[in-house]
Amino acid sequence: MSDAIKHECGIAMVRLLKPLEFYKEKYGTAFYGINKMYLLMEKQHNRGQDGAGFASIKFDTKPGTRYISRVRSNNQQPIQDIFAKINKRIRGVIKNNPDRKEDLVWQQENLPYLGNVYLGHVRYGTFGKNSLESVHPFLRQNNWKHKNLIVAGNFNMTNSGDLLKELIELGQHPKENTDTVTVMEKIGHFLDDEVLDLYYKFKQKGITKKEASPLIAKELNIQKILRRASKNWDGGYAMAGLIGHGDAFVLRDPSGIRPAFYYQDDEVVVVASERPVIQTVFNVDIDKIQEIERAHALIIKKDGKVSMEQVMDQLPLKACSFERIYFSRGSDASIYHERKMLGKYIFPKVLEHIDHDIKNTVFSYIPNTAETSFFGITEAAEEYLNQHKVSTILTGNRNISAERVNEILSVRPRIEKIAIKDAKLRTFIADDQSRDDLVAHVYDVTYGVVKSTDNLVIIDDSIVRGTTLKKSIIKILDRLGPKKIIVVSSAPQIRYPDCYGIDMARIEEFIAFKATLELLKETGQSNVIDDVYEKCKANEDNPSPENYVKEFYAPFTADQISDKIADMLKTDEISSEVDIIFQSIENLHKACPGNTGDWYFTGNFPTPGGMRVVNRAFINFYEGKKERAY
Repeated sequence: MSDAIKHECGIAMVRLLKPLEFYKEKYGTAFYGINKMYLLMEKQHNRGQDGAGFASIKFDTKPGTRYISRVRSNNQQPIQDIFAKINKRIRGVIKNNPDRKEDLVWQQENLPYLGNVYLGHVRYGTFGKNSLESVHPFLRQNNWKHKNLIVAGNFNMTNSGDLLKELIELGQHPKENTDTVTVMEKIGHFLDDEVLDLYYKFKQKGITKKEASPLIAKELNIQKILRRASKNWDGGYAMAGLIGHGDAFVLRDPSGIRPAFYYQDDEVVVVASERPVIQTVFNVDIDKIQEIERAHALIIKKDGKVSMEQVMDQLPLKACSFERIYFSRGSDASIYHERKMLGKYIFPKVLEHIDHDIKNTVFSYIPNTAETSFFGITEAAEEYLNQHKVSTILTGNRNISAERVNEILSVRPRIEKIAIKDAKLRTFIADDQSRDDLVAHVYDVTYGVVKSTDNLVIIDDSIVRGTTLKKSIIKILDRLGPKKIIVVSSAPQIRYPDCYGIDMARIEEFIAFKATLELLKETGQSNVIDDVYEKCKANEDNPSPENYVKEFYAPFTADQISDKIADMLKTDEISSEVDIIFQSIENLHKACPGNTGDWYFTGNFPTPGGMRVVNRAFINFYEGKKERAY
């Protein structure tokens, strides 16, 4: 993607179902779980570069010994950093007890991080914070094992302010106003309640506190706790948690917005945000990996019982389509196919913009995530050419010469790697005056393959703000001297902020919004801006508002907005013609039929909180407030 946007966070969980002796005997190491966690997290590195965290719980430890371990990092290479710290701690303990290093019982009792259940998290900070305190997993501590709670997730809540108020009404005093803290404290509150209820239940039966502890662990109702805690949540989430005595859970939102997959056999239960990660790390077939159902929690009790329990009422499935377009790794079989189809379905529109002149067109892509959609375009170009060749040869009847046949058959789509990303420059921080010049050099280009009579078609995953296109990509492509530059977005126009995880909060930053704003002014329809603002403002306190911002875009077709975007991205120094093409909503759904969440394109938010956020974003724009809408 040319414009930088935050990825989605990723979760990883491993629950060992056998004693550590089993893994040492079968796999040669008691660190089997830790090793698998490293791989699961590293394979999801694409989902988080701001921070990473790891936590583990040991079962059945002696009182007075540590049974929870946690390590977090916000270093530049956070995953590498946390596992370096884990290895350093473990080696340090073993170095001081060299005669015990092969003693598994001693290892279990003394080595940090060596446990029975593990939780990991890779993070992109949607609020721009990158302090260590913002890195998951979060830990809520208590001297009662059952009241210790570790939480990590891929989520955003649209109503974190309301959730904070609820906690205050419950008598709590949260230390931070973030959705992570409010969610954890909400779960923690009802966890405390449930533990206390069970304690009094056993007390009435004459059972001592010490004797009650294992009974509480056995009867603790995770489904009930999550149902009570999540009652008023509004957002997209895949929430994972560990409870001090050993229970674990992963909860998915009612619309299935955020992804979560799991695999189970007689040795292990594994959860990850992406399916191919589990396939690769555990070498299992795709059909053995299940998706956690929306509005359900995968619950793993300390005794090893695994169940899928419904926690909330399900809403219509609105799995995030951006997962398929961009966020998830393209190694998933279905995602790879869908990205190719996104390229294939947009090809007819490309043909129109090049006047069907394949011979004088060079096809390329913005590295690296648009590559798969690029394959789809090139396949479609091949198919088009093959049909064209057949019809041309057939119309020649028997009079066509062998030379002419060879000439027809020799035509191929001209596929080149034109843009080459210089990743080193991306992280360079400079003053504002110098930054534009640096951005212009983020990409290098391949010279000598584009002629002045050529169209240059280049595909990107999506166009968000258009900043890099305007300041860098179109400028450097123009140096090649093509007749026309056609930038193709495999995704539709991004028109609305996302409030369920992606860091796209300010509506005025979107190039589609800017283009529409200009069109409204140019066509004498500025009153639409005022009307939309009035409706948004009048419904600020409406618990179930409409998305009034749709009316902002309504006067114009998608093609009119695309043409205006092209005008805005073509600066005076650009010699080539510039066209911008976006995917249609219909083709998006055709390519990605299982992920119909498209609110950032259509404004059809799946929750009331989403509707409130988009209207608030417009109010902020109108009132000149440079702040987030959630």
